[in-house]
Amino acid sequence: MAEIYLNQIAHGRSGDKGDTSNVCVFAKKPQYYVIIKREVTQERVKKYFGDMVRGDVIRYELPTLNGFNYVMHHALGGGATHSLRLDSLGKSMGSAFLRMKIHVDEDEL
Repeated sequence: MAEIYLNQIAHGRSGDKGDTSNVCVFAKKPQYYVIIKREVTQERVKKYFGDMVRGDVIRYELPTLNGFNYVMHHALGGGATHSLRLDSLGKSMGSAFLRMKIHVDEDEL
């Protein structure tokens, strides 16, 4: 079992609306979809971000695109006009998201 960063097998797009961060994660190869599905659960995302994400994390599966859409509520300190956090908008959350460490078997890569 190897520990890698999510960005080694996925790329993403992200954004924000108010206090909600939205991150889409797409597998770089179709076979990586099952790894992401197994490793990047709603619970792991919530734990990974800790107190930064105060609301629910909802994962939507996009199998025809080999991806997932993660919606993180109450994740931006109130949103751009209310937050004292620097760089707290969705783009920064997306970058941080892809630095999550996951576990893979060597033969899955």
